[in-house]
Parts: sequence; C-alpha cells; structure tokens
Amino acid sequence: MRYLITGGAGFIGANAADRLLDAGEEVIVLDNLSRPGSERNLAWLRERHRSISFEQIDVRDFDALGRVFERYHPVDVVYHLAAQVAVTFSVQDPATDFEVNARGTLNLLEAVRASGSETVVLYTSTNKVYGALEQVEVVEETDRYRLSAYPEGLPETAPLDFHSPYGCSKGAADQYVRDYQRIYGLPTIVFRNSCIYGPRQFGIEDQGWLAWFMIASELGRPITIYGNGKQVRDVLFIDDLLEAMQLAVRHSEATQGQVYNIGGGPQNSLAIWREFGPMLEGLAGRKFEPAYTDWRPGDQPVYISDIRKAQVDFGWKPRTGMEDGLRRLYEWVSANPALFADTH
Repeated sequence: MRYLITGGAGFIGANAADRLLDAGEEVIVLDNLSRPGSERNLAWLRERHRSISFEQIDVRDFDALGRVFERYHPVDVVYHLAAQVAVTFSVQDPATDFEVNARGTLNLLEAVRASGSETVVLYTSTNKVYGALEQVEVVEETDRYRLSAYPEGLPETAPLDFHSPYGCSKGAADQYVRDYQRIYGLPTIVFRNSCIYGPRQFGIEDQGWLAWFMIASELGRPITIYGNGKQVRDVLFIDDLLEAMQLAVRHSEATQGQVYNIGGGPQNSLAIWREFGPMLEGLAGRKFEPAYTDWRPGDQPVYISDIRKAQVDFGWKPRTGMEDGLRRLYEWVSANPALFADTH
C-alpha cells in the first residue's frame, strides 16, 4: 500500500514511516522541516530506508499538496500528523495556529477529495478538544487530581469545549475530518490522542513533556512546572499508538466516520510531577528541584482517555507498561545527548 504521512519527519511521523517501511509498504514523507529535530529524524529515516520518498511541503500550500497527490496517485492511506502543537504558541500567534491546524487540514481533505481516490485519512486530533473540563467534578487528592464521574476515563461522548486557540484549531480540524465522511463519503478516522511518548521525540517545554523533562535532566536545563504538578495525564508509548493506527485503517469499514480517544487509559496514568518526578529521579539517580509558575490557559487538572471504544471497534489496547516505556525513552535520551545540543 502507498502511505502519505504529513508531518512525517516529526516524532510520531518518523516512527510511523519507519514501521511501515519495515513492513514493506511504500511511504511518502511530507514535512516542512520547521520543528526542531525534524531534519535529524529525516536523516535517520534515510539512513535506514533507501526507498523512502520525501516532499518538503507545508500543508498551508494547497497547490503543492495537489501536485503531490497527482505525482503519487493513487494514495491509499494518509496519516495526517502535520500540526502546530503548542498551546502557548497558539495564544501568542492564533492566526498561524489556525492556518496550520485548521486551514492545513481542510487543504489536505480537499486535495484528497480532488484526487478521486478512496484514500483512508487518519487524523491525529487531541484531548484538548474537551477543554479544561470545567463542567466535570474534579477531586483533589494528596498527589493527583481525579475525575470522580469517569473512573474509566473520559469517553468520546463527552461535550466538546475548544478552550485556547490551539483547542479551537485542532477541534475545528477534528470536526472537518469527521464531517467529510458524512458529507462526501471520504473514509476518515479521528484519533483524539492523549500524551504520546517514545524515542525520536524532541520534546520541548511547550509540548512533549515526558521527553522534555528527560532531555532537560540530561542537559542540566531548568524544569518548570505550570500549576502544582498534580495534573494527571494518561500516557501511551509510541509503538502502541502506531499499532492502533494500523488496526484502525485495516478495519476502516467499521472505523470510518468515527472518533476514538487514544491513550494509555487509567492503568497508564500519572501526575506530571508529583508522581513522574520521583520516577525521573529514580531513572537519573539524582534529585531535581523544579520551579513552579502559573497554570497555562486551558490546562486540564486531569485527563484520562476512556479507550474501550477502540477495543470494541478494532481490537486495540495498550501493550507497553508505563514503567517499561518510560525506561525505554530515558535510555534513548541518555544515549543520544548530542542530538539535543543544538535543537534545545
């Protein structure tokens, strides 16, 4: 099959391309190489796979996207991963955030529609489309927050609340992708991802917090906690996400037009510093004293994905335990300090 991966030199995209190429699939990586670390991920892919195709294109350029679909016609599957990924940047520059996330996604959908192919489009949305969860009772415990009404995590039926420009742009794209199946019959799938982590993740303070904390610890950089560190997220190792993506595409007759919350679920959740901090100290063998500052706009006190719909519809659930996955990420970071010297 022929796969096009937008944002294919990013963390998820590079890992997805590597996995598909190992399986003998044809892969076209499309990326504008604007994110720190993307050029190194692309170089890594090229070292491993001579057959990879690369197009340096921005998803905001509709004409260039159209030419790609003409050149590689037909494209069987699109993983649409290209995005502006930071809430703080979206607050500073909401126009660019909109152009990349909302307009870029609409460009991609229109390019697919114009190609006339039955291309499966899998879009990676975000848990931020649910907003700050202000309508849900949150219980503050000693080291973490808890959603008392959702012991299995937040379901896909929870109300949407596009809090922050980032939430608005990703949420608009999320709904466009879903609606293109209903209105135009395109086989589209939406994944609302929680916190994904793993090797090849050049995390920064604004995004990719697990990797960023590990990179900061390796480089001796300061660690800043926004809020009190009790905020809870469910975390998912990259290999488990990639398996979910492949399964959802494989079962597209059932999954098209559907939305799935994808994350580690309740069994793979932790408080971002009260619980992760001691784990990082155990991995690094030393103590850390982070600085604390104000909460960021739209930051959820707790978000855990209810992943049962994915298990029912396409037989997926996480297989990598949190401790094993975090150890594997830490080993990659600590083995490659030179990768981060000039990207961070």
